[in-house]
Amino acid sequence: MATGTVYLVGAGPGDSDLITVKGLRRLQSADVILYDRLVNAELLEHAKEGAQLIYCGKLPQYHTMKQETINHFLVKYAKKGLEVVRLKGGDPFVFGRGGEEAEECAKHGVAFEVIPGITAGIAAAAYAGIPVTHRTLSKSFAFVTGHQAGDKEAEHQWDHLVKAVDTICVYMGVSQLPNIINRLIENGKSPKTPIALVHWGTLSEQCTVIGTLETIEARVKESNISNPSMIVIGEVVRLHDKLNWFNQEIAPHLPVIHG
Repeated sequence: MATGTVYLVGAGPGDSDLITVKGLRRLQSADVILYDRLVNAELLEHAKEGAQLIYCGKLPQYHTMKQETINHFLVKYAKKGLEVVRLKGGDPFVFGRGGEEAEECAKHGVAFEVIPGITAGIAAAAYAGIPVTHRTLSKSFAFVTGHQAGDKEAEHQWDHLVKAVDTICVYMGVSQLPNIINRLIENGKSPKTPIALVHWGTLSEQCTVIGTLETIEARVKESNISNPSMIVIGEVVRLHDKLNWFNQEIAPHLPVIHG
């Protein structure tokens, strides 16, 4: 029996319309779909009749399925000659553990293909009217995980980020927000630096909280913001009021909290 193929597909940041055409085609033809918690359920409606859907969702502090089990399933179903889609929120290779899954396929001689998706660091910011780059305000940006805020081995990275990068986009950082703010200020960021949190970016539930490093914690507590949220730090956040197209034109009911 010929071995099937594993497709690591980026589902995009939330809005089901933001999946790529190629990603959607693979989703429609897949025999097996392993999908994450943050994948928009509307996308699963495109699965063909008879396709097997396997939930791999993970919550903070609770993993429905261990990564090793996911890796095992990818190889297992592909070796049965099936077309397997691993549907992941955002982009498979941006904090999605897609690299580990690709390694597992390569280890077992299973063909795989990576289909990139729009990552939340760019999309959530864009839907909040914040461009991560700008000719006069930001010539560089970095994606970092909020988990490194409590990682002793990663402490030196904050110094590099503050000195070398104009815009910082933090994934999964709400629970570490006080630590992130402290590290940035300790390494030279002004307390007046603009910061935004975009909760459920690109979706109808989107809520944007705007402040500075010294005011944002209070604003976040007042608005009861939690994950999933993108944190965007830098001067480009000041463009939010002018470029906030999604709230102003598409979804004016969505909350924007300033502080």
